[in-house]
Amino acid sequence: MQFEVWAPQADRVTLQCEGGTRALARDPERAGWWTGEAEAVDGARYGFALDDGPVLPDPRSRRQPDGPDGLSAVVDHGGYTWRSRWAGRGLPGAVLYELHVGTYTREGTLDAAVARLEHLVELGVTHVELMPLCPFPGRHGWGYEGVSLWAVHEPYGGPEALKRFVDRAHELGLGVVLDVVHNHLGPSGNHLPSFGPYFTDTHHTPWGSAVNLDAPGSDEVRAFLLESALAWLRDYRVDGLRLDAVHALYDTRACHFLEELSAAVDGLAEEVGRPLFLIAESDLNDPRLITPRAENGLGLHAQWNDDFHHALRTTLTGESQGYYADFARAPFAALAKTLTGGYFHDGTYSSFRGRRHGRPLDRARVAGHRLLGYSQTHDQVGNRAQGDRLAAVLSPGLLACAAALTLTAPFTPMLFMGEEWAAGTPWQFFTDHTDPELAEAVRRGRRREFAEHGWAEEDVPDPQDPATRERSCLDWSEPEREPHARVLAWYRRLIALRHEQPDLTDPDLADTKVAYDDEARWLAFRRGDVRVAVNLGKEAAAIPLGTGRTEVLAAWEPVEAPGPDGLLQVPGESCVVLTQP
Repeated sequence: MQFEVWAPQADRVTLQCEGGTRALARDPERAGWWTGEAEAVDGARYGFALDDGPVLPDPRSRRQPDGPDGLSAVVDHGGYTWRSRWAGRGLPGAVLYELHVGTYTREGTLDAAVARLEHLVELGVTHVELMPLCPFPGRHGWGYEGVSLWAVHEPYGGPEALKRFVDRAHELGLGVVLDVVHNHLGPSGNHLPSFGPYFTDTHHTPWGSAVNLDAPGSDEVRAFLLESALAWLRDYRVDGLRLDAVHALYDTRACHFLEELSAAVDGLAEEVGRPLFLIAESDLNDPRLITPRAENGLGLHAQWNDDFHHALRTTLTGESQGYYADFARAPFAALAKTLTGGYFHDGTYSSFRGRRHGRPLDRARVAGHRLLGYSQTHDQVGNRAQGDRLAAVLSPGLLACAAALTLTAPFTPMLFMGEEWAAGTPWQFFTDHTDPELAEAVRRGRRREFAEHGWAEEDVPDPQDPATRERSCLDWSEPEREPHARVLAWYRRLIALRHEQPDLTDPDLADTKVAYDDEARWLAFRRGDVRVAVNLGKEAAAIPLGTGRTEVLAAWEPVEAPGPDGLLQVPGESCVVLTQP
């Protein structure tokens, strides 16, 4: 088979394969590339030595059986026989479910997660969004310090296990989205700098030198990232990618990397004949990110909308520290603004940033499904000092209100695993670094970060303690017990309503109308003929809906349709979904 590697700074490149070693030759057609042939079958180990240095794994390795520092292994993607005949499933009308393979089950493998996919079918979600799967040091971690952007973490099951997961998900009618990290790579096991200018000091990120998207040598780095993204969509038949922190992708070139990536993904979708999409995580509040390329945007298909989360969180809990401060000044108004305009910061002053932030969405041009709305995510739970979920601080009634607002809002809703039954387990920050110095640095850094916000060091879980990961695993006995079973039934009903009521998937952001009373702590909004009312106060609230024929579609506590006065009586910490033509 043909082996190749980009190593523009090397004078000699040697391939070490199971059949022996051989010198590679410069490719006359591609500057910096070295090529050669050797006999190798699926699973054969190999690596490259640069200028007689140590043997290193392939930057484009498809498999790392012994972890990031070990030899690479050949993967024959044609050897897997796909069972499912999958036509694809796009974002409009979708309900996403964010899942971390290592804690979704106590076994922490892709095959173990497959055994729990029927739960998601019964829940009614349409897509599973897997947190990063690229290899990282140790066994357990969040996955955001991965290396080998073309490979699957071996303790999760490796390449074949991911294919089995995607295949079974597709058989059950579930799409699969994969979280990929292009803005940095893990410090441990990262050998890319030995091969070429994959990073640049021209820009800096919170993780160090930036990935090289615009300095000399960046053509090949961009191709490296782009081709790895396409490989997940093509070789593993994944339906979409979630792009981590795209605001940290520094690129001053005329054609931004994200525009190039979106064009390539749209091209692949046309080639394979099924919808493919890209979802960005971004804190820029810049609608150009999700504006089509034909309209001078970057052409991504959707983005996470943290503004909705922040407004919802402050309204539910009263939190006001850090980036919550601006939302907490008038939380009901902030929530109403995000429900109708998408962004809260749309050119307004951000006290957290000390400057104006964002720009307005054009509601006539941006479809609601291009924004993802959520009450919890891995970030918003796991980056709290103790990884506490909303269920740790809210009553079941308020959790029901959060679900109603998330699942009937004009955005594409996303759940974080376990949220649907008010999981009592936390989801904490955990690592398994094999480098003792790095492990200690992460431990100290985590405790120092939260000490600055008033937490005692002993109250911040040790990321390296195996018990931290163990505490974060879902308890699958909970959904069978109260109050978890009732919350789960409520989520199922709300998701079913989203599929049943066309108004709840109407892409017109401008069609949402909101009313609220911050003193009485209620909010109501209309989407077409559907009315949603939530009472976050402890006392019953009379919410004016107007007269007319009304049908209650779902209610957390029993309610009657409005009387002749048009007032809907909603019990405290409760919510209701109605139709009112």
